[in-house]
Amino acid sequence: MEIQKLLKCKAIEMVNELYQAEISDSDIQLQITRPEFEGDFTIVVFPLTKLSRKSPQDTAVALGEALLKHVPEIEKYEVVKGFLNILFTKETWLNYFYTLAESVDFSWKTAPVSRKIMVEYSSPNTNKPLHLGHIRNNLLGYSVAEILKARGHTVIKANLINDRGIHICKSMLAWMKFGNGESPESSGLKGDHLVGKYYVIFDKEYKKEIAALVNTGISEEEAEKGAPLIKEAQQLLQLWEKGDPETIRVWKMMNEWVYAGFNETYNKLGVNFDKFYYESNTYLLGKDIVQEGLSKNVFTKREDGSVWIDLTKDGLDEKLVLRSDGTSVYMTQDLGTAQDRFNEFALDELIYTVGNEQDYHFKVLQLIFKHFGRSWWQSLHHLSYGMVDLPSGKMKSREGTVVDADDLIAEMIQAAEDKTKEQGKIDGISEDEQKELFRKIGLSALKFFLLKVDPKKKMLFNPEESIELQGFTGPFIQYTYTRIRSILRKAGELNNFNFSNVPLHSEEKEVIKLLSRKDEILREAEENLSPAIIANYAYELAKEFNKFYQVHSVLNETNSEIQKFRLSLCFKTAQCIAANLKLLGIEVPERM
Repeated sequence: MEIQKLLKCKAIEMVNELYQAEISDSDIQLQITRPEFEGDFTIVVFPLTKLSRKSPQDTAVALGEALLKHVPEIEKYEVVKGFLNILFTKETWLNYFYTLAESVDFSWKTAPVSRKIMVEYSSPNTNKPLHLGHIRNNLLGYSVAEILKARGHTVIKANLINDRGIHICKSMLAWMKFGNGESPESSGLKGDHLVGKYYVIFDKEYKKEIAALVNTGISEEEAEKGAPLIKEAQQLLQLWEKGDPETIRVWKMMNEWVYAGFNETYNKLGVNFDKFYYESNTYLLGKDIVQEGLSKNVFTKREDGSVWIDLTKDGLDEKLVLRSDGTSVYMTQDLGTAQDRFNEFALDELIYTVGNEQDYHFKVLQLIFKHFGRSWWQSLHHLSYGMVDLPSGKMKSREGTVVDADDLIAEMIQAAEDKTKEQGKIDGISEDEQKELFRKIGLSALKFFLLKVDPKKKMLFNPEESIELQGFTGPFIQYTYTRIRSILRKAGELNNFNFSNVPLHSEEKEVIKLLSRKDEILREAEENLSPAIIANYAYELAKEFNKFYQVHSVLNETNSEIQKFRLSLCFKTAQCIAANLKLLGIEVPERM
């Protein structure tokens, strides 16, 4: 049994005996003992005073004495202001590690019940290339999906491509008017970059027309509505919706350019999908649900023909679900696609990875299905995340000032190359191996920096800080891994983990304690849908290993039993680091 779980079970048993009360797992609050105090785990005693009817100090002492008497694995306890610090014996930790070391393959404990979960992420528009914001979205969605898979769930990675609407028509119109037949082949540009170029051209030409109209004396609002380009774009959208053959031909051609470009970027990032949805196929799905809502009086139709839902009793407001002309809004589509996905896959959960500016939208979506009486309405989850900025500020795609994903990936790989060469760490590595190493380090820097922050928080991405080999970075953890692999290569094959009668120093115990938390950490990451928990754990493990390695010799240790133990500790630490980084989509090199 895991040491932390053993303590919890015994604490529950002792409390029940001491106070003749039936308490559950959630009633025992367990923490890692703070470093300034002696102990491995700390029991928060204050909630138990309601049962003991004694002071926190007396309650802690009574529980501590009971545990010391009945749990031979416990060496001693200490009470500090109502907190009960428990110290386990050296043998307990060594026995735990011996069990862990016997398992050559790394594994996590899976969730008690396996669920079928769809994670939707990426969801780009086909009028522009992916940018820094998309990178955070892709990495976050992919990592959450991998965390859920590691917990034993069946996961479907989904991507809803926004391939229709006025914004798509703007790129199409600009290409038709100003493109002169330009293609990815003739221009040498990636397809998504080429289409994005014409989205920017549309915006520039549109602004010129607005300025010219404003100079004639009309208001800016009137000019924005009356500019010839926007009217042409709206007409193009109408032609698309009517299925005009030439419009559809251009639309399909430009979309194919974009898909090829997206796939290239996805491959660079190392993210993938099991299912693609296209808005052009799904935007009408919700209309049947609108009719169902009207028949059930969940929705109401106004005099102009528009359909709404009143959510004022839920603390929100009224929400449009169908326009007066019968056309869909985003909510219409999301109602239809959600119902379609639960019908197709019999999902237990549907997770949307979307920025926090859409928090309100997903509250409404969930409440609508609650009013419909769908049993799965609470299974809709919005994985809300904050935006990413650079020191230069926010990004605006229509103005062509975005931080392009491909450019950023290339810059990070180049920065990794410069940093590695500067430190002279490429001797004896072939040119192909060097390129692969620079790629792994650069992507590690990018991914770790974006994932180490709690998803809900807005963040500032600092490329220079992310690439450092020291500190809270991906390359630091990779470097720790390669250091361990170097030790193991020099030691030769490990085929005997049967060590005995070894001393256990504090630095070694801290590494074992962290290894013992691997399943708990994965569970927390699942519950919070937060790769940041995994990233922070991997960093703490790497940091504690380096503390151990600075104090204790491995290869030069003369006692064979101690050396065997320390090599085993190295091996399991490397396994754990690699497994956790893999959940973040980060590869580990064998040399750095």
